[in-house]
Amino acid sequence: MGQGYAVKQAEGFEKLIAWQKARELTRVIYDATQRGSFSRDFGLASQMQRAAVSIMSNIAEGYERDNRKEYLRFVLIAKASCAELRSQLYVALDAGYLSEPEFASLVQQAQEVGRILGGLRVSLKRNIESLRRTAGSG
Repeated sequence: MGQGYAVKQAEGFEKLIAWQKARELTRVIYDATQRGSFSRDFGLASQMQRAAVSIMSNIAEGYERDNRKEYLRFVLIAKASCAELRSQLYVALDAGYLSEPEFASLVQQAQEVGRILGGLRVSLKRNIESLRRTAGSG
């Protein structure tokens, strides 16, 4: 099974661009944290890996909930984990584990995931408000 398998066979959360981008971000974070002296800083490497996994896991878990408000809550958690990861990237840069270009690339990917999650948050909020108005008018 190749890396694209789950996306091609997408039935649920795997079809979401936010989840796909978070999956790619997780892959590059694991790659970066398993090289050189970074791999010996178990605390930071593990924390960054957990934050990245949290992003994609919360997107998936929220999507599978049968409730838009719950989905929104998990999207907000994923967005917060994305901010946590961006902050940790600065620690990795300052510790000399990442080169400036690698740092810039990773931050850009994390910012992209954050923007996508922000858009998803806005869309869900509008949807919830629209449903609330529709329910109130009936």
